[in-house]
Amino acid sequence: MTVDPKKPISPLSESQGAADTIGVFRRHPDDRLEADKRRLLAELRNRGISDERVLDAMRRIPREVFVPPERRASAYVDSALPIECGQTISQPYIVALMTQELELAGDEHVLEIGTGSGYQCAILGLLARSVVSIERIPELAATARRRIEELGLENVEIVCADGTLGCPEKGPYDRILITAAAPRAPESLLAQLKDDGILLAPVGDRDLQRLERIRRRGDEFESETLIGCRFVPLIGQEGWSTDEV
Repeated sequence: MTVDPKKPISPLSESQGAADTIGVFRRHPDDRLEADKRRLLAELRNRGISDERVLDAMRRIPREVFVPPERRASAYVDSALPIECGQTISQPYIVALMTQELELAGDEHVLEIGTGSGYQCAILGLLARSVVSIERIPELAATARRRIEELGLENVEIVCADGTLGCPEKGPYDRILITAAAPRAPESLLAQLKDDGILLAPVGDRDLQRLERIRRRGDEFESETLIGCRFVPLIGQEGWSTDEV
């Protein structure tokens, strides 16, 4: 199955579940996980996630596929979970909030920094025209690439590289999402953002950050703080060094 991000997404229904899960994973629904997913989506609504396309994408992407087998039962708990290589899969609320704040209409070219499990870029793949996602850890990049292929998301490309430098040869980008924390938004990424484009980044020290939304206006950048947050560090030439974490 190939996912068409231009295809209209149906309004979220409490009765919908595994039947609309994409890819090979929909063949083996788990009733308890589907009930957990419905509860989670209701929680996200109550916390202010109102974009129906975002909610529907989170319904269609099976989060349990992106967590280790021993964490599968907790896939739809609203919390971050540990994954391979000492990394984490972000809390569903944070994924939903960041995706909503990108204001995706469906025709955007998106850059994601920090593929991790691949869950966030799978969500983006349903909502944008095309997605380039960069992961610095080869093992994570390979695993995420396999998951994305199994979901049939042909508009998502995963690159193993230093995410702080972006991917200028595939840019510029309408939206840039950074899923790890840096002292500041990397200059290389700001340079790859289109005019009127949006960049979302957790910015701050290694222990506590704020989620900032930055919009480009010509050569100027307007910044707005959304919430306090805590992410794993963004490691690379324009982020933290491995000696600092």
